[in-house]
Amino acid sequence: MSDVGFGTGKVVVNRAMSLDGFIAGREHAMDWIGEYLTAAEVPDVMAATGAMLVGRGTYEVAKRMAAQGTPYDGGAQFILTHKPPVEPDPTVTFLTCGIEEAVATAREAADGKNLEILGADVAAQCLRHGLVDEILVYVLPVLLGDGVRFAPPSMGRVELEPFSNTQSGAVTTLRFRVRK
Repeated sequence: MSDVGFGTGKVVVNRAMSLDGFIAGREHAMDWIGEYLTAAEVPDVMAATGAMLVGRGTYEVAKRMAAQGTPYDGGAQFILTHKPPVEPDPTVTFLTCGIEEAVATAREAADGKNLEILGADVAAQCLRHGLVDEILVYVLPVLLGDGVRFAPPSMGRVELEPFSNTQSGAVTTLRFRVRK
C-alpha cells in the first residue's frame, strides 16, 4: 500500500469498510477491522497525517480498543462533541464548536500534513459543508449485515473522482477526490 501520494494539508475522510458498506458493526463494534488492517500496514498514510478530527462515538470506541491493546495513533487528536467528558483526557482536545471551526483548528495543528476525519457523523458534516478533499477507503473482505453505514441516508449525493485503487493481501484500497 505504498505510493499513497498525499499532498500537503488535505482533508481526508479515512475509512475501513466492510464489503456491504458498514464502517462499524452492531453497537459500533470496530474490532473486526484489526483482523485485516493495522496502522503498520499503512505507513504512508500515517506519515502523511498531522492531525485527526474524530467524532465522540468513534473516540469512545477507540478508547475501548486502546484498553484492549489496539493503539489509536495519527498525530494530534481533536474530538468534536456537544458534551465533553467531566474528566478531561490529556491525550486529546475536545472541541464544542461548529464543523468549519473544528476543521480549521485541526488543520492548523496538522502543520501542513493531512487532517484525517474519522467518525460517520463528523465525516458527513464535513462532506455536506464541502470541507473534504479526498476519501480513502479500505474495503475489507467481510459482510457485517448491520451496523453503522458509510454515509447516512440524509447526506445527499456527493460526486467523487476515483484516482487510485490498489490491492494488498485481502485489503482493497480505494481513493477518491471530492468534486467541488
